[in-house]
Amino acid sequence: MSEQQVTKTQFDKLFLNDTPLLDLRAPSEFKKGAFSTAVNQPLMTDDERAKVGTCYKQHGQNAAIALGHDLVSGDTKQQRVDAWKDFFKDQPSGVIYCFRGGLRSQIVQQWLTEEGVDRPRVEGGYKALRQHLIQRTEELVANFRWIVVSGRTGCQKTEFIKRSSYSIDLEGLAHHRGSAFGRHPEPQPTQIDFENQLAVALIKLKAQGAKTVYIEDEGSHIGSVSVPENLRQATQKAERYPIESTLEQRVEVIYQEYVIEAENRYCSREQFEHYLLDSLSRTRKRLGDLRFRQLFSTLQQALSQDSRELHKQWIKGLLVDYYDPMYDYQMKKR
Repeated sequence: MSEQQVTKTQFDKLFLNDTPLLDLRAPSEFKKGAFSTAVNQPLMTDDERAKVGTCYKQHGQNAAIALGHDLVSGDTKQQRVDAWKDFFKDQPSGVIYCFRGGLRSQIVQQWLTEEGVDRPRVEGGYKALRQHLIQRTEELVANFRWIVVSGRTGCQKTEFIKRSSYSIDLEGLAHHRGSAFGRHPEPQPTQIDFENQLAVALIKLKAQGAKTVYIEDEGSHIGSVSVPENLRQATQKAERYPIESTLEQRVEVIYQEYVIEAENRYCSREQFEHYLLDSLSRTRKRLGDLRFRQLFSTLQQALSQDSRELHKQWIKGLLVDYYDPMYDYQMKKR
């Protein structure tokens, strides 16, 4: 990359190297979507940016630039410059970007140069990086040979995916298991963040020489995020690799995931119990009211008695009466 700019031909390298990125956009812009290696240290706060935007509409670019320099001056400017210097002290290979690679990143680059820190900015900024990842996703999804790993709930499809040489763990990227019990204590990524992570994973697979990629059988949504339509269509037409397990094995796997591992993730017993009871409530419509109330009662008893066997009892009922019929229906459709 040049001393001044990271050009579009070098974008893949940024992501392959997990290059630290200094994101100069306002916090509200950053929250909508960013990259996993990006740190938000904005040139302007949301309030400052709004004032500059209003000034631009009313009085033009020159007045807006002057107001921006006035808002970020003196001690405020020095504090932000010092924070950027600390970033590059810790991340000497990092680069700068704003939304379009325009004034914000140019100003910060200049201020840093005056302080003896010379780092390049991204040509076209966040917008160009985002467009690049969208384009690369389309190209790579079309070029890979996909093998879809399918099987009933509890067959450890995700574990098989993780052991495969070349694979995409969609549930890992989405931070959700893709089921009624799939959520984690931490929030899911935004749709844009999910898509960005997926694109970077595809770029890395290509660089590793992958031609065939394993992926778990998923619906159009994983929790709150959507699987890109081109990937969904490619996997619908792909070869399938089914995994089978006995019901007893699947009950044990789900017990470990939904009870043992889940309890360790939550800060309190109360939060953990709420997670289980609320998740089971999401199955009520498909289970039917009578069967739901039976399983819900068993779950409540399992929690009050801390009973492994009662937990396995409601899990077995959930697999047989909820997940398996849903899987059978989906297979018939295909």
